[in-house]
Amino acid sequence: MQRLRTLPLQRGLAPALGVLALGALVACGDTVPEQALIGGGAGALTTAVVGGSVVTGAAVGAAGNVVYCQAYPNRC
Repeated sequence: MQRLRTLPLQRGLAPALGVLALGALVACGDTVPEQALIGGGAGALTTAVVGGSVVTGAAVGAAGNVVYCQAYPNRC
């Protein structure tokens, strides 16, 4: 099993950034490109904090936010 790489962040900073990124993920934009940009940024930041692939995190975050916002527009 591959071990996760960790960034040299202080212990209290990494979880705070992760929570901030996840909070940004639930924020919706007014248009599909805005939704993709917000989700992609949140996904990239989250995976950067946990040491994963930033590109994959951005793609998953963008897709997830667009799907969520389109499915539940009244919750954004």
